[in-house]
Amino acid sequence: MDTVETRELRYFLAVAEELHFGRAAERLGMAQPPLSRAIQQLERRLGVSLLKRNRRGVTLTGAGEVLLHEGRAALDAATAAVRRTRRAGGADGPGGPRSRLVLAVKAGASHELLHKLLDAYAAEPDAAEIEVLPSSTCEQEEMLRDGRADVALMHKPFNSLAGFDSEELMTEGQIAVLPAGHPLAARKALSLADVSDVPGLPLARWSRHGVYPPGPGPEIRDQTQLAQLIALGRTVAVFPDSARAWLWAEHTAVPLTDAPPVVTHIAWPAHSRSLALAGLIRTATRL
Repeated sequence: MDTVETRELRYFLAVAEELHFGRAAERLGMAQPPLSRAIQQLERRLGVSLLKRNRRGVTLTGAGEVLLHEGRAALDAATAAVRRTRRAGGADGPGGPRSRLVLAVKAGASHELLHKLLDAYAAEPDAAEIEVLPSSTCEQEEMLRDGRADVALMHKPFNSLAGFDSEELMTEGQIAVLPAGHPLAARKALSLADVSDVPGLPLARWSRHGVYPPGPGPEIRDQTQLAQLIALGRTVAVFPDSARAWLWAEHTAVPLTDAPPVVTHIAWPAHSRSLALAGLIRTATRL
């Protein structure tokens, strides 16, 4: 059966993503001729053309598009296996360090649930050490796939649970977080239309996969930046109701009557066989 080495996949992905042998070689820290030879050898062994080469650069063939997609997934899986194996290795041997689980959470969401989960799990016998890793919405999915995280608290409809196993933990409404002195902050409830086009108070824009959606609102990189801009009267944001836990005195939260409910799930890779992870999931579902 034909096999492809991870080194060859890294070489091909660099060329496929850069669509230029020179830039790909620079990215890989190698000379261009051996990179070109490696790709040619890969094509001969697979019996297909992966790239179309011309004077203007490189384009992918249909087979190349398939290997680009499948190769990324394969490299993520290999990297994830190494990372999770190293974390699990802490449990080997009596008296040795505990195994460790990395839990990715969206900054500013599910505070009360997270506290309850961590406290309840810590009381379990043989509980693993939990590292909590704040992340953005799109990062949570990527972290589970490439092994930077073992488990995540994810939120529909913002997260996609495709490819993961999950258990539903809680459902909540959404709120608009406004500057405390703004006229809308005195309202008992608002609609999405009320906060989507407020003169002088545009909606904040979060990056997804490095790209910000169009609009006049500020580009937000982290929760602290967002909190400050809201307090200064420069933006408004929409969050799950549980985000009230991190609000400042300069903020006001107003319920949104027509925003879809947010469902929090605990999610993990479908192929996971970690006993420590199984224990954390049992604790979460009991809550």
